[in-house]
Amino acid sequence: MTETILTISSKNYSSWSLRGWLLCKMAGLEFSEEVVPVDDPANRAELLLLSPSILVPCLTHDGIKIWDTLAIAEYLNEVRPKAGLLPAELPARARCRSICGEMHSGFANLRSALPMNLKARHAGFKIWSGAQADIDRITTIWRDCFTAYHGPYLFGGLTMADAMYAPVVTRFITYDVKLGPDCSGYCKRIMALPEMVAWREAAMLEPDELEELDMEF
Repeated sequence: MTETILTISSKNYSSWSLRGWLLCKMAGLEFSEEVVPVDDPANRAELLLLSPSILVPCLTHDGIKIWDTLAIAEYLNEVRPKAGLLPAELPARARCRSICGEMHSGFANLRSALPMNLKARHAGFKIWSGAQADIDRITTIWRDCFTAYHGPYLFGGLTMADAMYAPVVTRFITYDVKLGPDCSGYCKRIMALPEMVAWREAAMLEPDELEELDMEF
């Protein structure tokens, strides 16, 4: 059988790698990690938002290569349908796909102003208006899901939506974003997942290799 490999980037800086990795873990897929070094020019450009393409993570499974996190999510839902990456009911599945798509293609101000950096902590970080609008939209999405599906995660149980928004949770913690009790409780539940604990512990062991993202604000 062909080895299953997930190609990822930095666990400290790469939000897309975290999404793909979480999706594979949620699907119960056994895989080996292949890490692209931060000093790889294409990878560095992606991490610094200087590249229009995002080719990491990339899943190699049964001889098939799948890149783009949404494509990985949909592929895993096909090959591991019992994992529940999408909700069981059609209306919930449609909503789940919609908010995943919004995360995938939007929130550019949040990405640039609050880059993922698990090792950093910026207490009292000043958030400018463009990024605040993105934060407000994300918390609205979360609250709407809590109202409709009653938690503890966005669609009750864990789905691809939680994987897509997990890096946002880390950003909110890194930059001391003030949240209401419902959203802060969700962040705590995401960070307490065994997979997130393992990812964060690995991130803490990485060297600081992107000076542009390790500067003091």
